[in-house]
Amino acid sequence: MPTADAVLVLTGTFDPTADLVIEELNRRGTPVFRADTAWFPSRLALAAGLDGASGWTGTLATGRRTLDLSAVRSVYYRRPTAPEFPAEMSAEARSVASAEARRGFGGLLSALPCRWLPPPGRAADAEYKPFQLRVAAESGLRVPRTLITNRPEAAREFADGIGAPVVYKPFTPIRGTVGGQSVAVYASVLSTADTGDPSIRTTAHLFQEWVPKAHEVRLTAVDGRLFAAGIHANSAAAEVDWRSDYDSLTYQACDPPAAVASAVRRMLDRLELPYGAFDFVVSPSGDWTFLEVNPNGQYGFIEQATGLPITAAICDYLEGVHQT
Repeated sequence: MPTADAVLVLTGTFDPTADLVIEELNRRGTPVFRADTAWFPSRLALAAGLDGASGWTGTLATGRRTLDLSAVRSVYYRRPTAPEFPAEMSAEARSVASAEARRGFGGLLSALPCRWLPPPGRAADAEYKPFQLRVAAESGLRVPRTLITNRPEAAREFADGIGAPVVYKPFTPIRGTVGGQSVAVYASVLSTADTGDPSIRTTAHLFQEWVPKAHEVRLTAVDGRLFAAGIHANSAAAEVDWRSDYDSLTYQACDPPAAVASAVRRMLDRLELPYGAFDFVVSPSGDWTFLEVNPNGQYGFIEQATGLPITAAICDYLEGVHQT
């Protein structure tokens, strides 16, 4: 049975964040077509044509449901996984098929004339920390003094010049398994000896000044609407990086200063993004310092703890309802 005027949700099989949005859209009676790009081509069939200026028409179909591509009102692009191909394909054929799927299937989806949250290309650009730090500063947000280097001597000079603790942060989330144990790399405060470590030469490293904090804030922005929650750490590990010890955290809804709110909206306009999960440090004197923005960050834990209506705001955007 065709699904008309639907929200297309692209994500993996297990995604509690997408589940929140789908449940709310279902409650509102908005048709939803959920799919993972990993289903293509074995479990997801595509047929679309272009005839003149009327745009692409056709269908996306599973064994049970069919989506009319011309009736897609919006796309919620969460965390889809890569297309999967038959095991018997050679490595060379798999490489070609993967590239063709990305440019053909992915290219067709990107050509749909509808709103995306977030637009994949813009989101990918915004994930580069050097880029987002520059845009944050240009938008009027306070940012920490930062160094990117693979030279230990430059890191040592940076730390000496700061005259205060220095923090190392990975550019991307680093998680894996070592010796059967799950491990992750979080932000860490460095000693003077650490900043001269020869292993710094092996790749790019990001160092920032340590910003004294009363607490941190996760500010989730959806189509100009801002939902801020203070994150209060109650362990030494969470004091450095709250992601390292969720069990020690408490949350409280708060309001960002007017200047910060305006700068956040300017930054999203510059990045051409309708959504962003911003992390800030709030100093004991009340100053807000920008750390990073995730263009597709999770928010469910904040909504659950505070009751902030973030899911509803996302669904409003996907349905084309603009509120400020």
